[in-house]
Amino acid sequence: MLVKTFGSAVYGVDAVTITVEVSVNNQGKDYFIVGLPDSAVKESLQRVESAIKSNHYFMPRTKLVVNLAPANIKKSGTAFDLPIAIGTLGATEQIGHPEKLTEYVIMGELSLDGEIRPIIGALPIAIQARKEGFKGLIVPRQNAREAAMVGNLDVYAVSHIRDVIGFFEDADSLQPVIVNTLEEFAQAQSDFEIDFSDVKGQENIKRALEIAAAGGHNAILIGPPGAGKTMLAKRLPTILPPLSLQEALETTKIHSVAGKLPENATLVSKRPFRSPHHTISDVALVGGGGNPQPGEISLAHNGVLFLDELPEFKRQVLEVMRQPMEERRVTISRAKIALDFPASFMLIASMNPCPCGFFNHPEKECSCAPGVVQKYLNKISGPLLDRIDLHVEVTPVDFNELSSKQAFEKSGSIRGRVMKAREIQYERYKKAEGIYANAQMNSKQLKDICQINSTGHTLLKTAMEKLNLSARAYDRILKVSRTIADLANSADIQPPHLAEAIQYRSLDREGWGG
Repeated sequence: MLVKTFGSAVYGVDAVTITVEVSVNNQGKDYFIVGLPDSAVKESLQRVESAIKSNHYFMPRTKLVVNLAPANIKKSGTAFDLPIAIGTLGATEQIGHPEKLTEYVIMGELSLDGEIRPIIGALPIAIQARKEGFKGLIVPRQNAREAAMVGNLDVYAVSHIRDVIGFFEDADSLQPVIVNTLEEFAQAQSDFEIDFSDVKGQENIKRALEIAAAGGHNAILIGPPGAGKTMLAKRLPTILPPLSLQEALETTKIHSVAGKLPENATLVSKRPFRSPHHTISDVALVGGGGNPQPGEISLAHNGVLFLDELPEFKRQVLEVMRQPMEERRVTISRAKIALDFPASFMLIASMNPCPCGFFNHPEKECSCAPGVVQKYLNKISGPLLDRIDLHVEVTPVDFNELSSKQAFEKSGSIRGRVMKAREIQYERYKKAEGIYANAQMNSKQLKDICQINSTGHTLLKTAMEKLNLSARAYDRILKVSRTIADLANSADIQPPHLAEAIQYRSLDREGWGG
């Protein structure tokens, strides 16, 4: 007898429905799985056999063939255990109403006693199931809330193979999981454990990060150890605009296929903050592998990627970020498949100004030899530095500020100003596809939008000459000054806006590193 069940395979951040065809006949005694299965899928027969027998059902003593169609796509992982087991029971007529099997997508890993373990990619699987008009989706209990975010699709949570068998015997034995996505999403958006008011002093750095958040600009913080660079960077997501529902779905899909969502999770409600260690490989950072998975830059999509101690990262690792930073996506190409992973993130980096950490320190003396500082800075390539708009020098906080009882501004107040500036930019770029912030302006838009008067032109010319700023600093200064003007609700870029933007180009000054 031939029975069909349906599963799903995740490629990139999307899913493809897989037809699991199970055929039992009397022309042999072997079991086969065909359709480009990997080792984990081939091993499923042992798990399926043990789970079926442990629950007092029987495996066929004749030939069993399982075909995973389309057969030209490689299948991987253990999530096909459950559809294969249910298909086997249907083909051997141990389940009533086998015709109902085609109405549902079934996914789950089986243990030897029939318990069902969680899978990855439940959200894209649910989206694809709804798109193709399936009546429902059967997934492990740990993944049910994640999948139930998709409307117009019945999602059933199961924890044992007996639950699935019972459901096809009696559809009323399970009830669909209901999740109030919008309510939960709204409640969690502003629930942060950290706040900018925790940071004593450093008002100039807070201002620089406010500008970065308002315009979507990349920034690098340069300062001695213990000055608060990491503390400030970790609080950046608290002042970024809240995720829209569409952004939250995109972000959740990426974390789902990477297996980074906690059990019983729903939408990712806060902007991601990823902080990989400097020993990370280029594949782990941008994505890839034999079975391509999203890297840290994709996990930071719609959020912040923080690279602490930037010069300590391998140069090759940093260079592979250059193209994704421009295109806001990364393409992983293999012989038979090319996958796109979104990678629209804000880069926030930090570094010491020199190996000892005390170059330009107001009190401590730098012990580095002549030329060492410049050599240290040269670990960061010019093309990568060219993609960082704000260079912010961080100085230590003195004792009076640390011991102050003064109440500092909360993240909520800063976030309000950032959101107003983003609204201005939304109106400005609503006709430009793929552009939503000043940092993404192209050269043509720069000429049209960032016009300055004669006073501003003279100021910028003088700064370029006196500070020996490089040519690449010119466009960055104009983009940042446009954001500063937006924060001030100014239609035009004024000289004070330019003056503030100029001070954020420390590393472009000729001879800054000695």
